[in-house]
Amino acid sequence: MRNRMELSFSALSQNESFARVTVGAFVAQLDPTMDELTEIKTVVSEAVTNAIIHGYNEKPDGMIYLEVELEEDLVRLSIRDEGIGIHDLDEARQPLYTSKPELERSGMGFTIMENFMDEVEVQSEPMVGTTVSLAKRLSKQRALCN
Repeated sequence: MRNRMELSFSALSQNESFARVTVGAFVAQLDPTMDELTEIKTVVSEAVTNAIIHGYNEKPDGMIYLEVELEEDLVRLSIRDEGIGIHDLDEARQPLYTSKPELERSGMGFTIMENFMDEVEVQSEPMVGTTVSLAKRLSKQRALCN
């Protein structure tokens, strides 16, 4: 069985928790383990925060587009912005790299995504935007078994 949702919201920092909780509630129907659910919610937080801070430079006029697709034990996520894009994707994916050191950012967003998900793909075009596509296959263990 396949199930999907789409959501769009303003690129405001207060909407990060909304995205995180919404995705968590939607994914919960697959009965993931608590660790899996926490990892998925963390990845959503990282991708949405990157879009707000880096994609739109914290300007509130942008939109973030979130899609989630569930199929059996597979979760697919897509987080897209129409912001400034990433000029050097290889550099941006390096651990500890941040384009905003003045904000005391850790530079671990992509590293966290890569560690928590099975697949991470980033497409970006300067002045057009960035799409982060993620996939995670859930274990056969279920939350009630832990």
